[in-house]
Amino acid sequence: MRLMSSAAVLLFAAALASGAAAQSPDFDAARIANDIKVLSDDSFEGRGIATPAEQKVIDYLSQQYAAAGFAPGGENGGWTQAVGLNRFTVSNVSGQIKLGDWTQPLAQGQQATITTRLPGEAVDLSGLPLVFVGYGTKAPERDWNDFKTDVRGKVIVVLVNDADFEEPSLNTFGGEAMTIYGRWTYKYDEAARQGAAGVLIVHETKPASYGWTTVANSWSVPQFDIVRQNPSAERVPMEAWIQRDVAVELFQRAGLDFEQEKIKARSRDFQPVELKGATIDARFDVKTDQIVTHNVLAKLEGTTHPDETILYTGHWDHIGMGEPDASGDRIFNGAIDNASGTAGLIELARAFAAGPRPERTIVMIGFTAEESGLLGSEFYAANPVYPLEKTVGGFNLDSSAVFGRMSKLGVTGYGHSELDEPVIAAAAAQGRGFVGDAGAAAGIYFRSDHFPLAKKGVPMAYLSSTGDFLDAPIEPRLAKAADYRANRYHQAADEWEADWDYAGMLQDLEVIYKVGLDLANSRVWPEWKDGSEFGPARAASADQRR
Repeated sequence: MRLMSSAAVLLFAAALASGAAAQSPDFDAARIANDIKVLSDDSFEGRGIATPAEQKVIDYLSQQYAAAGFAPGGENGGWTQAVGLNRFTVSNVSGQIKLGDWTQPLAQGQQATITTRLPGEAVDLSGLPLVFVGYGTKAPERDWNDFKTDVRGKVIVVLVNDADFEEPSLNTFGGEAMTIYGRWTYKYDEAARQGAAGVLIVHETKPASYGWTTVANSWSVPQFDIVRQNPSAERVPMEAWIQRDVAVELFQRAGLDFEQEKIKARSRDFQPVELKGATIDARFDVKTDQIVTHNVLAKLEGTTHPDETILYTGHWDHIGMGEPDASGDRIFNGAIDNASGTAGLIELARAFAAGPRPERTIVMIGFTAEESGLLGSEFYAANPVYPLEKTVGGFNLDSSAVFGRMSKLGVTGYGHSELDEPVIAAAAAQGRGFVGDAGAAAGIYFRSDHFPLAKKGVPMAYLSSTGDFLDAPIEPRLAKAADYRANRYHQAADEWEADWDYAGMLQDLEVIYKVGLDLANSRVWPEWKDGSEFGPARAASADQRR
């Protein structure tokens, strides 16, 4: 039985908009800047998981949370939750595509990135046929199946994103907004279900929403996966990306036009195409070992309903250390992604602990292994320290606004949960509008740590500043934002800068602080809206929220 209806949630939002809500917290941009600077310092070596840097992160976060007034929130009275993963380190990578007298080498990080998440000592694929299967999607609920041929033992070539990206008016997969079928993780998972030996995802910058450098950096370092009972049923031997130019020439030599085949792939009637005469060879050594990494948890226990929790989450990890860039820098500092969000969690903890103790428990979670496929949050969602049926909802922080105030609040996943109205009302009280489902075409909703919790039914808000910059000078802010997207995201150049403007980040923190605090002092249980695919998981435990 629900204690509060949608109408009650709207009244809750109206209270925020009218100012009858939590007072503005005393956030400090200088403290935030220092936390980002420390966490993204070279001495943290890019915050790679299961490295000496991990303990440095744990020590720093636990010290800051303790100083703020939060208590350990992890297992056995400690600050952490242990997360067991398999680690895969590939070496001696060699690969080539052949068709007739044409041979295209696949140099690691150049024409392709080649790796695996299947335990073993080596992968040796020789002379395997290549089959183009469009977007590599099997979605019975949409009457869609790209696998109209047997691909067992073959290597499939697939497009990134989903079938509506190039032509949203088709609306077979929700139009412009990417569905789960557009994510690279889905492509690899479905290929395993189909029995393929490997996958080549064709990289294109616009549908991927990031450039080739991001791919090369992210897949040139060790990969991680949860420990699986039957990994051969869930993982293919080779997971790879190839450059678009390689794919275009491959298709041309097979007598096909790449762009025309992309158009065909947008239809339910699409038929897989064997790239006649084309084969792939790929061999690489694999070092497989099991590691333990950690989520970091801190809590402020509620006064009257301590068993009911409100989550604030963000990942502490980044890529670690990889191949040097043109300047010789091989440390992926991850200042914006996501030392900024982690610093935001610390500052929120300071604000919550400085005020009257809320009625419900506030929990901060720094997730591990987000960069490896949301694995820390997936593990937590499957093994929650705080029961999910009594988790009121949560707010995720990933890559905060450090270039200044913006005119609107981006609400990723807009239309799914009843958290929409209160966060929009809180932004309106600041004089800001909102943009619904910001980043939908890039699949942002599936690319951060709120998503595993949402799949389990926990209402989660994922917010960010968007719109127009408000404060002069405008052009330098636009240039910095564009430079980050093009040249710093998942690159060694994502480093702390002394001249960042935290005004936008402070506004975003104020929104989630006020909404979270008012939820913590209420009996409101936000729900999923009618039609959301996340609703049934939440409804299954409705009788435990009274």
